[in-house]
Amino acid sequence: MPTYEYECQACHQRVEAVQRFSDPALTTCEACGGQLKKVFSAVGIVFKGSGFYKNDSRGTSTSAAPAAASAPAAPASSD
Repeated sequence: MPTYEYECQACHQRVEAVQRFSDPALTTCEACGGQLKKVFSAVGIVFKGSGFYKNDSRGTSTSAAPAAASAPAAPASSD
């Protein structure tokens, strides 16, 4: 179940509540009776493991020259 954070508009006290998605939102502050509003924060996501970075899919070879450039040039034929 998700944890929601509410802030009272009157006394600015913050309250955390563990609620189901189907539960109604809290509306009244228990401390002063003021109106509660939901606080939305950035979600912290951490990607761990291989495959999340652009350089993870590259090979381990250190050669910077493309394969076509290292092949000898073919002599031109004259017709």
